[in-house]
Amino acid sequence: MSQNKPAENKMGTMPVNRLLLSMSIPIMISMLVQALYNVVDSIFVAQLSEDALNAVSLAFPIQNLMISVAVGTGVGINALLSKSLGEKRQDRANAAAMNGLFLAAVSYLVFMLIGLTCSRLFFAIQTDKQAIVDYGESYMFIVCVLSAGMFFQITFERILQATGRTIYTMFTQALGAIINIVLDPILIFGLFGLPRMEVAGAALATVLGQIIAALVSVFINAARNPDVQLNLKGFRPQGSIIGHIYAVGVPSIIMSSIGSVMVFGMNKILIAFTTTATAVFGVYFKLQSFVFMPVFGLNNGMVPIVAYNYGARRPDRIKQTIKLSVIYAVSIMFIGLLIFQFLPNVLLDLFRSEQDTGDMLTIGVPALRIISLSFLFAGFAIVCSSVFQALGHGVLSLVVSVVRQLMVLLPVAFLLSRIGGLAVVWWAFPIAELFSVGLSALFLRRVYRKEIHPLEM
Repeated sequence: MSQNKPAENKMGTMPVNRLLLSMSIPIMISMLVQALYNVVDSIFVAQLSEDALNAVSLAFPIQNLMISVAVGTGVGINALLSKSLGEKRQDRANAAAMNGLFLAAVSYLVFMLIGLTCSRLFFAIQTDKQAIVDYGESYMFIVCVLSAGMFFQITFERILQATGRTIYTMFTQALGAIINIVLDPILIFGLFGLPRMEVAGAALATVLGQIIAALVSVFINAARNPDVQLNLKGFRPQGSIIGHIYAVGVPSIIMSSIGSVMVFGMNKILIAFTTTATAVFGVYFKLQSFVFMPVFGLNNGMVPIVAYNYGARRPDRIKQTIKLSVIYAVSIMFIGLLIFQFLPNVLLDLFRSEQDTGDMLTIGVPALRIISLSFLFAGFAIVCSSVFQALGHGVLSLVVSVVRQLMVLLPVAFLLSRIGGLAVVWWAFPIAELFSVGLSALFLRRVYRKEIHPLEM
């Protein structure tokens, strides 16, 4: 058999449940490790002061925006690459990977420029507390200017995921996270004779882990991924391929970036009450990643399966994949709901500084219990969003996200803050998620009729 006609990929032959678990579990584990290092990062920073924790929390919208661009582009690469392999179009699969790497480089240059020019301004417009602005400027400068590792790590990992080699992405993500966890206390507190860098040390630990993980992922793709051939010789960006990547990727980027707008808006609402409220909100985002990251990992395993079998015209495998994904996602979210309901004080204690007088628990315990009520609804909506992306309807995911976060969550949070104060603001989250579930179910039915049902005829 020639190289241009490789043997059938496992995504078209392996039993669906076994395939979904084999594809997803390595990513879920690696994402849990990612969540762990994000939490450890904040735990160490919280030992400095509440101002330091607030600086990292207020930096979240920019970090999330970078990740949104990288992951959203990766979703587009993943969907096009997997579909091309399902259609046995090797040249197109290779082009998807190479143009994806080009887009990663362009994205990095944009955020490097943002880090060089806007780091202090970003914090100055959120707070006039000088300590938070100083901490935040140094943190954002480092994570933006040295973000090349993050962009290329995510891109190379998506190429591996698109060909079913998720075990390797588990290794690279875990490697980057472990390096970060090890370096955090060393660089933050200045251990082993190194200078004490405080918040800047946390940022440097993060980017060093990403750079090393990116280098390892380059090697793995070259040595262990025969389904995609990467070759810089004679490469030219192709408008048609970039268009296809962004047709799926841009809605995903915008959808994820909306989260940055939502967090920025919520921080503005909460900081009007007290800076401790914004710290609690930042802590919530770190903690909820332990619940959401496994579901995102499940989705990362699901997307190439759905895209591949859509290209191969196998509707039964698509439907079975979606059904199993919903069951697993809702089950994970239910476990998260129980933890947030029964152990909120234990979770919050991890992030309390020595200067805390008890406000963290007073504000945080009811906040975590109320927000977590949205988890069960979110599991279904997240799976639907990824199905839309895998089948080329990323704009539907965008609509759901815009409605949930901008048209419902922020306005409701603002109104509740005026009517009932800080104690009721948190109810905006479950209210918004109910709208999200309704729209997601409606759109899933529409996509099924348009894309999956015709394949059954």
